[in-house]
Amino acid sequence: MKNTNHILLVLKGCAMGAADVVPGVSGGTIAFISGIYGELIESIRSFDMEAVKYLFTLKLGKFWGKINGNFLASVIAGIAVSIFSLARLMTYLLENHPIYIWSFFFGLIIASSLLVSKEVTRWRTGSVISLLAGIAAAYLITALSPASTPDTWWFVMLSGAIAICAMILPGISGAFILLLLGKYMYIMDAVANLRIGIILLFVIGAAAGIISFSHFLSWLLRNHHNMTIALLTGFMIGSLNKVWPWKQVLSTYTDSHGTEHPLMEANVLPSGYASLTGSDPLFWEAIVMCAAGFLLIWGIEQIGKRMKNTPNADR
Repeated sequence: MKNTNHILLVLKGCAMGAADVVPGVSGGTIAFISGIYGELIESIRSFDMEAVKYLFTLKLGKFWGKINGNFLASVIAGIAVSIFSLARLMTYLLENHPIYIWSFFFGLIIASSLLVSKEVTRWRTGSVISLLAGIAAAYLITALSPASTPDTWWFVMLSGAIAICAMILPGISGAFILLLLGKYMYIMDAVANLRIGIILLFVIGAAAGIISFSHFLSWLLRNHHNMTIALLTGFMIGSLNKVWPWKQVLSTYTDSHGTEHPLMEANVLPSGYASLTGSDPLFWEAIVMCAAGFLLIWGIEQIGKRMKNTPNADR
């Protein structure tokens, strides 16, 4: 692999990492449109018993070749750079400018769902049913999911396992899954403040989740491609309920630091938000931010079409 291709893979990894910090854009979508998705899935799948045997018998050269190590190391390095550099910014924006940032996410998800739906080669009855099932499931999950969940070690690991699976799906955002699990701000805060214990628990869960799930995902996409993509599209559409910018807080909880946070929320219209809170709903500003999010995904898609034609390795 040439050095220029290493750099290109790191940049693609950076784009994936930036996407995974945002609840609405999938790192898998970025991998998909930048032309590295297939190689990424197959490289992750290569973590099998043979690879483990090479690792534990210290046959590191064979292990590295087996897992396509140069490729994975470049992509993972780019992902890590973005996540650690953007976590603090995302935490600040969500705490201080929630309507702006949720509106931006809303536009991102609409555009991403349209982009992913294009991968359904033919809409048949099964695909339509999968789409509707995805919409219904995501809506119910977002409607029932509380804003607060346990901070215990096992739930942090579980969150990592589930979120990382979403990261490699072209359509579902890992950050969005963390939102559903009530762990987005918790993990972003841990990354921003380098709380190593929490980060390690999350990474251990993520490693276990992605290695096991990659085999199942590969099988689904090979054998039920259209239904799988339709389900993911539906999940994204249904998830818009979670990122609606204007919310009424129904109940709150106080964390271990004495800070009050929303526990249960309900979506309201901008006019209802103004009357309930006495605050400016920033309606037109929200429309602009939503459009900006939509146009960002459209621009990424155009760039991705060009990147697909760029070779990744000197094979």
